Amino acid sequence: MKLASLSSLLTYLAVILISLAILFPIYWTIITSLKSLTDIFSMPPVLIPSKIEPLNYYRPFVMEGYTKLLINSLIASIGNIIVVIPLSTLAAYSISRYRFFGADTFQFFALTCRMAPPAAFIVPYYIMFRTIGLYDTPAALVIVYCIFNIPFALWIIKSGFDSIPREIEESALVDGASLTTRLYKISVPLCAPSIAAAAILTFLFSWNEYLFASVLTGFHARTITTGLTAFVTEVGIRWGEMAAVSTVCMLPGILLVLFLQKYIVSGLALGGVKA
Repeated sequence: MKLASLSSLLTYLAVILISLAILFPIYWTIITSLKSLTDIFSMPPVLIPSKIEPLNYYRPFVMEGYTKLLINSLIASIGNIIVVIPLSTLAAYSISRYRFFGADTFQFFALTCRMAPPAAFIVPYYIMFRTIGLYDTPAALVIVYCIFNIPFALWIIKSGFDSIPREIEESALVDGASLTTRLYKISVPLCAPSIAAAAILTFLFSWNEYLFASVLTGFHARTITTGLTAFVTEVGIRWGEMAAVSTVCMLPGILLVLFLQKYIVSGLALGGVKA
């Protein structure tokens, strides 16, 4: 009993330490965004600001146009979901329910596209979008994000369809249900956790992406993540404003995880359960 109690105590202690290591940088970023310059550069570091500095948020989002960058990020991320989820759902259903020539090859090809290093595609994409006139537009980001996120969403959603017993659809087929009815009224609702998980993770990948956004945009389509580099100037780093923008960048991800984590967990675990 003592050994079991000690083991439980060590487990709880490890969980607490890991949680603190993960949460403290988030706390420090939020606190820094509220600090004055005096508190930011004080030694020893100040854990709780002596006074709130609202200019850290006012200057970037009101005076320097970071609200436009925030809107650009929302357009690219939401536009990515609108394209990725329907295409991935249809492709995943086809691969899961039908056997056709090249299905396994297609799945492998989709996986390799997702595993390829994004830096290898920077130059071709830059030249291509420059040539066709899509450079520095949200459409360029949506296209690139779709290329990398469709394979990821495809595998998640396919795992969800694989876990649904075929007998359910076969019973509907006997009752005269069409393919469209079986797909949208039976399979898709049952696969909703996997589709929701794919949508959430697709949004987060697009929202947090920096490499393509920094190379394929110039001024008009810059995203909020690329705007963080502007706070590193010749005279120093504007820590307060950088922390404020970083805090706003974190909000969508934190809110999604807090309110929709059950869909992420159930959607990712669904494929591991054999029907």
